[in-house]
Amino acid sequence: MMDMFPVLRVLGILVMAFSLAMGLPLAVSLWTRDGIWHVYPLAMGATFMAGAWLWWRLRHFRHELQPRHGVMLVSLVWLLLPLSAALPLMLTGHHVGRSMSFTHAYFEAVSGLTTSGATVLSGLDTLPVSINVWRTFLQWMGGMGILILAVAVLPLLGVGGSQLFKAEAAGPLKDSKLTPRMTGTAKGLWGVYALFSVTCGLAFWLGGMKPLDALMHMFATVSLGGLSSYDASFGQFQSPLLEAICIFFMLVASCNFALYFVAFRKGHWRGFWGDPELRATLFALIGGGLLVSLLLWAKGVYAPLDALRHGMFNTVSMATTTGFATVDFLAWPVFAPVFMLLLSGVATSAGSTGGGIKMVRMLILVKQARREMNRLVHPRAVQPVCLGGGVVDNRVIFSVLAFMLVYGGTVFGLSMVMLLTDLDPVTAFSVVLASVNCAGPGLGSVGPASNFSVLTDFQIWICTLAMLLGRLEILSFMALLTPSFWRR
Repeated sequence: MMDMFPVLRVLGILVMAFSLAMGLPLAVSLWTRDGIWHVYPLAMGATFMAGAWLWWRLRHFRHELQPRHGVMLVSLVWLLLPLSAALPLMLTGHHVGRSMSFTHAYFEAVSGLTTSGATVLSGLDTLPVSINVWRTFLQWMGGMGILILAVAVLPLLGVGGSQLFKAEAAGPLKDSKLTPRMTGTAKGLWGVYALFSVTCGLAFWLGGMKPLDALMHMFATVSLGGLSSYDASFGQFQSPLLEAICIFFMLVASCNFALYFVAFRKGHWRGFWGDPELRATLFALIGGGLLVSLLLWAKGVYAPLDALRHGMFNTVSMATTTGFATVDFLAWPVFAPVFMLLLSGVATSAGSTGGGIKMVRMLILVKQARREMNRLVHPRAVQPVCLGGGVVDNRVIFSVLAFMLVYGGTVFGLSMVMLLTDLDPVTAFSVVLASVNCAGPGLGSVGPASNFSVLTDFQIWICTLAMLLGRLEILSFMALLTPSFWRR
């Protein structure tokens, strides 16, 4: 048990730091006079005191964090911070006469922090504006990763920062350093993220959004989260210009932020465009959008320009795991929504703010399959798996194979649990797949014209678990359940 004390001490610091984030919706509430400003000091105080108590009791345990500590801390952060994030939602619900159960509030908080974009709330247009700011701000904090931010700005985490960075970062290739120290890498990644965020917010504002709308939809776009402040989602604006701006920044955010960091640092973009994962990601997103647009035009659903507009936006939105919608795409030919949902599993890069399997894993799997087929013909040939001009280590290949096995087992297992609750097969499979991929809307009764409030509390808890597993990339969380993890 004492082995966890250094982890819990750092967790206390993070909880205290997280409480300060509620200052943004508090300021918005005071500025807009939406009548619920007093909710935030209560939630902020309760969160800060809980973190302070935990840190004070364990302040003497300053051991260096080991790899297993990083896994423990990441899992605890993603399990426990939504408890604090849910407090303003629950307190506001009681104040405005729209009480929210703990199940729904925790789901909403998890959906925000994991950038899933699923919601159980209706009447978003009439919610106090500060609550919508809080919901969307959660996505922005979770987009690049709360612990990567902590490594960047909290000197107390400098010693064990590399373990946190590796446990938090998405994708199979986590050991490459962009700077000599992990704190520098974390600051660089968050610097790029902040630059894109400011640029996106200004573009939305200049494109016709009101300032707060631009802020909230910037949070949801660069994080690839997709939570909106309107029931009609991005369709509220009915603006081709804003949709084009959103498509551009969704494409930007779906690529590896490390590539941007290196390109800005070196002052040239040759290595950026030469990255095979980036090319595959953009090809999948743009090619997928054009394919769906062509289908909508060929089937007579829309005229050519409308088909291109709606097909590109909604496909890129779903495939990047953002989850914005401008129309009810379940009314399209059935191939389109199914294709878009499946694309959400693979069409973002490792190191991006998107969810899913990540494109680099798919590239490694394809190359490994090709190697095995060649071995059938030339069994003695030495044929290493190469990616981006380098040889992929066999340990990485085994890690990818293990991840894919656990990913498939998780989707299948949770889908079967959903079927046990008498949910129809289309909704059961799609809601689990959308949750594990952190993609937002699914098919069936949880499509873009509806939300997750149609599910029972038990089904919502299954979706909550699926979102957490997807954000933790499954293996990190599963490792906690193995006996070997707890052996010192």
